[in-house]
Amino acid sequence: MDESRLQELITKVDRLIVDLNEDAKLHGEAIARVADTHRDGALNLVHYAALRQHDIRPIQGGLSSVGATRLTTTEPSVLPRLQAARNVLSAYAGEELKYTSSEVGTAFAQADDILEQHADTLLGETLEETSSRIMVTLPSEAATDLELVRGFVDAGMELARLNCAHDGPDAWEQMIANVRVAASEAGREVKVAMDLAGPKVRTGAIVPGPEVGRARVTRTETGLVTTPAKLWITPTGAESPQMPVLAGRPALPVQVDEEWFNALEVGSEITLVDNRDAKRTFTVTMLVDGAALAEGQRNAYISNSTLLQHEWRKARVSGIPATEQKLRLHVGDRLILTDDPAPAAPAPGWTPRISCTLAEAVTSIDTGQRVLFDDGSIGARAVDKHRTDEGFTEVALDIDYAGANGTNLAAYKGINLPDTDLPLPSLSAEDIDALRFVARHGDIANVSFIRNPADVAFLLDTLESIAQESEDPERVRNLGIVLKIETIPAFENLALILLEGLRHANLGIMIARGDLAVELGFDRMAEVPRLIAQMAEAAHVPTIMATQVLENLAKSGLPSRAEITDAAYALRSEAVMLNKGPHITDAIRVLNVLSTKLGRSQRKNRQLLRKIGSWS
Repeated sequence: MDESRLQELITKVDRLIVDLNEDAKLHGEAIARVADTHRDGALNLVHYAALRQHDIRPIQGGLSSVGATRLTTTEPSVLPRLQAARNVLSAYAGEELKYTSSEVGTAFAQADDILEQHADTLLGETLEETSSRIMVTLPSEAATDLELVRGFVDAGMELARLNCAHDGPDAWEQMIANVRVAASEAGREVKVAMDLAGPKVRTGAIVPGPEVGRARVTRTETGLVTTPAKLWITPTGAESPQMPVLAGRPALPVQVDEEWFNALEVGSEITLVDNRDAKRTFTVTMLVDGAALAEGQRNAYISNSTLLQHEWRKARVSGIPATEQKLRLHVGDRLILTDDPAPAAPAPGWTPRISCTLAEAVTSIDTGQRVLFDDGSIGARAVDKHRTDEGFTEVALDIDYAGANGTNLAAYKGINLPDTDLPLPSLSAEDIDALRFVARHGDIANVSFIRNPADVAFLLDTLESIAQESEDPERVRNLGIVLKIETIPAFENLALILLEGLRHANLGIMIARGDLAVELGFDRMAEVPRLIAQMAEAAHVPTIMATQVLENLAKSGLPSRAEITDAAYALRSEAVMLNKGPHITDAIRVLNVLSTKLGRSQRKNRQLLRKIGSWS
């Protein structure tokens, strides 16, 4: 490199260092407010946020050309890494080194140690030769099935996650008790993390459909019946016994007059005319205490007005629940979203309308803003907004994303408003009650709906209020807090959210990739989780990677090739979250094997060059 280019590079690095120091002075008050254990992380976070406001690619190229660091893994200790690069340039220029070894020598290793200590405090220590922990979402059965929880722990579960949107305090206590027992038997700690749901914006009710059920056969591709249609018949008002597991379609439960039922026996023939005026015949093939199984070779549509006939006697069917109605939406359709709580009533030829469970959400939407339904399976944009004579707000939406043949929208499905500023607190009254429970019984609270520093401040102030009314205030103040990054505002305000969160000594973040993907779109999901993880590493804050890790394996028992690679990426985080599924224990084992192998080969984004025995 010629001298003029070298001096230009030195000037750019010096100017960058000055800018970082100036930015740190501007945030001095906020840095001074963080917990003592987070002072280094807060300063480094501010330095990193300032660094990412520059395009340093030209500097990276220049440093690489002289064999210096490319600043590609600068997150743990930003300023010392720049100072070390400056020293390399000084050596090339024949100048005295500008920064001492004490300023740059051990900063990187110390930063790793700080992050590891914070991760151990929040999440517990890792298993041997791993650098990431496995968090597992407990199903409801974990409250009553200790063996299930033992299996999770034996397979490698290091953190148990409970979702406060499901079950309730009694079940939560039983789950936690089972986790504690299984962990004690295994001779290690398994911490309990509990998700606070946050305010949920969902579609409202839809009026029920007709009370009609289907008894259905299964057929081969050539039309031959392989399993019969089935009726599970019980007396009206009686408790139905457990239905046996049968091949084919589930049996349709129906209730009939008790006297008529008592006349049934194996081989009894039941005839009916179904809702399509089709004659059908079923034969009783099994009698169980209080129930009869009848099978037929044709499909039947049966309602609560259908008459069953046996030996010239008739009984009217009852007990068939109303069908669930849905709105079928296509690209180009119009949908009205309203704060009128009346149930939606689908009707041919009418513009569909549906309510929202949070009226504030509807009134906050402005024209031009996006509205996403059911995890983004339906996308729309607001084109009009007005008040009705009855005082309700209606927002007209044009559907611009749906399946090729349309997509169903059901009641109580999630609504995402990525462009809308919702005037809602980050913690609902139910969340605060759940936080009190977590503070008494759990180890970590995973907090949803974080959008800005004010949400974090409200959370920490609420936690302090709970501490002051608690019999064990220090336990409450030391509770692990994990901020879920799941919205566009949370991503855009990440540095300030982290800086506010660093007031709490025991802090982490969760990258909720599912909700992020809905709001951001899939085109940005290749980079955004990585950017969030890098910012958290700069703050020396542990990260949990969540959503769809090994999901195919957990649900079907077979992993896809792509999700193994995805799991390897997720294991760069301090913890990885697995969701529920019938094969979740297998997923835990596989992730544990991957974690052990990769724990020898990677640390965050840095490759560790262990010996490769296969190449010997």
